[in-house]
Amino acid sequence: MFSTSTLQTIYDNLLEIVFYYGPKLLGALFVWILGLWVIKLIVRALQLLFDRSKTDASLKSFLLSLVSIGLKLLLGISALGMLGIEMTSFIALLGAAGLAFGMAMSGTLQNLAGGVILLIFKPFKVGDLIHSHGHTGTVKEIQIFVTRIVTPDNKTVILPNGAVANNEITNYATEGTIRVDLEFGIAYNASIEQAKTVLFEVMKEHPRVLQEPQPFVGVLSLGDSAVNLAVRSYVKPQDYWEVYFDIYEQGKKILDAHQIEIPFPQRVIHQAK
Repeated sequence: MFSTSTLQTIYDNLLEIVFYYGPKLLGALFVWILGLWVIKLIVRALQLLFDRSKTDASLKSFLLSLVSIGLKLLLGISALGMLGIEMTSFIALLGAAGLAFGMAMSGTLQNLAGGVILLIFKPFKVGDLIHSHGHTGTVKEIQIFVTRIVTPDNKTVILPNGAVANNEITNYATEGTIRVDLEFGIAYNASIEQAKTVLFEVMKEHPRVLQEPQPFVGVLSLGDSAVNLAVRSYVKPQDYWEVYFDIYEQGKKILDAHQIEIPFPQRVIHQAK
């Protein structure tokens, strides 16, 4: 059994601890609760701001989570500091760990930064036909780390956002229409006007070809074996490849029907006498 003096000493020590740490604990608890309430207000205000600016849903969720975690981490450090815990070494250790993590995940962080840039500045959106990083396709999904596009041959290409954001992006859908550039070669003895007329009719009758701006057929160049005609029409981005292949096929058929020759490459050799 403990003696009376020992029990008194334990009681005095406990009382001293309570009086010393009690106010600090209550203060830290108050700061923690008040801080969580303030953080909740800040996050809610940011959410309303993002909603009004029509920020992408995935970017909005990521930024709100990032702000919430960062503020709660700072709040936790402040609350622990109020308890008298030395936080200098902890902050230094946290900074060193963050630096090491950043160096190890540099590629991933680059993709993260690229994704944020793409979602904020929006050089393209889902459904746009784009060319980036050597690939052409329709944008299927824009995520924080990667962008998914579907190529004309129905392949899904996953592009890292860091590479997309740091390279040239061609968006064929920005203006709402895209021009289909085709080329037909006809024989030198064929009627240019007749060829222009029948090719123009092919584009005029195609249901996917827009009539405004008006389709165009004109002489592009005088080749070694043929007169090359430029055939131009405007379509919606999603109709590009359908019109591209259809006009080539129908153009060949109508030229054959009107007996307009598409010549093979020829070479004229003059023999010295």
